Amino acid sequence: MSQMNWLEILGWGENEVNDLRYVAYSYIKQGIYDVALTFFDAVTVLSPPIAYDLQTIGGLHLQLGNGIKALDFLDRALKLEPNHLLTKLNRAKALFMLGYKRQGLVQVLELEKCPDPEIATQASALVLAYQ
Repeated sequence: MSQMNWLEILGWGENEVNDLRYVAYSYIKQGIYDVALTFFDAVTVLSPPIAYDLQTIGGLHLQLGNGIKALDFLDRALKLEPNHLLTKLNRAKALFMLGYKRQGLVQVLELEKCPDPEIATQASALVLAYQ
């Protein structure tokens, strides 16, 4: 079975997909993560996944306590954008959530050295919490 081109079927373009992202982000800002996730799921059906979408979906799953799904989406995002620091930090959080303490520590110890003070500080906090 071939994959349907939903954008063509709906008569939509990239503007409508971006509108869905905007609405999803609005729900994120309100802390309504499950609804935001529904919108991002629609975005991934309508257009090929981009790093931003995958990072955000991974972060949403992390917020909702779905460590395995978070890790899957964060790993997929890192394949597209391997040096994205926040995605690496969220990946470490997912590893800790799943009980993979050693792997999480390896990741946050590396992130402690990064030049971004916000990421480095959060990584240090995770080191203190899990070491």
